[in-house]
Amino acid sequence: MWKQTEGSRAVAETVAHCRPEVIAAYPISPQTHIVEELSRLVRSGTLDPCEYVNVESEFAAMSMCIGASAAGARAYTATASQGLLYMVEALYNASGLGLPVVMTVANRAIGAPINIWNDHSDSMSQRDSGWIQLYARDNQEAADLHPQAFRLAEELSLPVMVCMDGFVLTHAWERIDVPDQERVDAFLPPFEPRQVLDPAEPVSIGAMVGPDAFTEVRYLAHAKQTQALEAIPRVSAEFGEVFGRVSGGLVHPYACEDADTVVVSLGSVCGTVCDVVDEMRERGVRIGALAVTSFRPFPLEEVRAVLGGARRVVVLERAFSVGVGGIVSANVRTALSGIRLDGHTVVAGLGGRAITKASLHRLFDDALAGRLGELTFLDLDTGLVERELARMARTRRSGPSAENILRDVGSNR
Repeated sequence: MWKQTEGSRAVAETVAHCRPEVIAAYPISPQTHIVEELSRLVRSGTLDPCEYVNVESEFAAMSMCIGASAAGARAYTATASQGLLYMVEALYNASGLGLPVVMTVANRAIGAPINIWNDHSDSMSQRDSGWIQLYARDNQEAADLHPQAFRLAEELSLPVMVCMDGFVLTHAWERIDVPDQERVDAFLPPFEPRQVLDPAEPVSIGAMVGPDAFTEVRYLAHAKQTQALEAIPRVSAEFGEVFGRVSGGLVHPYACEDADTVVVSLGSVCGTVCDVVDEMRERGVRIGALAVTSFRPFPLEEVRAVLGGARRVVVLERAFSVGVGGIVSANVRTALSGIRLDGHTVVAGLGGRAITKASLHRLFDDALAGRLGELTFLDLDTGLVERELARMARTRRSGPSAENILRDVGSNR
């Protein structure tokens, strides 16, 4: 059903149409609007039967989902940033136990310093937790990925994380075709758990496993992620047959057929990158873009197929591994093993800093001219950084860097 709505509400309505039986909720910006709307739908009787549980923390939210899923219920929650970190132990339990929980992550920076705006630091920190991770390019895809997430989770018996950019998508109002109940029912079958706690047939889950079998159990987690590489495009195609649009999948190449330079990115910035690609194409520049939807599992073959013919790859990412550099680019390098080309990592948009078309034009022009290094922080104010480094070198008790830099920013206004 087409409607002008907020991204969070579109996701909440779509999740409701997936008929979750248990929703565990704890508020944290910028995901709160999602669980608020689901609360309203449960209270009004629109979403029934469903148990909506206000819990005391994010750890409790994931623990509640684990218990509900183990008992055979379709379970859902949402979180962001420090909230995701607070449930880390339970994240690994959900994936290790093979429980098909679905969770929306409204991507937000991780403190300190405190920052409530968007980047991918939170979900990237959990890239190896055993959850499937899907990144939405826009609010239509954010809504569409949720029925696909439940389908994948329950088919593979794996939890799935749907990542949508906080505020950039969650709080944006736009025209969205919210997946309606009839088509979601046609696409998403009732949940038939692979394992279930049933008093009539007692079993135990969460066994203690020693060195004699731990490697084999952990390998199965890898094997199931490998199975997801086949399942994700198939489920996306079946979604397309029911809903009549392309959404989800592993990757989305744009103008890459003859591209010498390809820009790799995840999430909402992909739209801005495609706009810049169009404008540079008008100048005769052979440049393309590759959006990665599935970061876990990482589609090595599909990425290699798109990038293998290029001369230059720029990986634009909204998180980084401190002390090393890019996270996404490390995966891209694995995909391109044995292929020689110029590779550049660009860290951009941290803590909600805007990634503008003007900045991308300058960046890509630098890449084409050979002026771009291996690791670049887009629009980094080097003056601020050098002043703080000088302060730290000048005196032992230089004080907290965040507060020092804020004072410098204020003095420049």
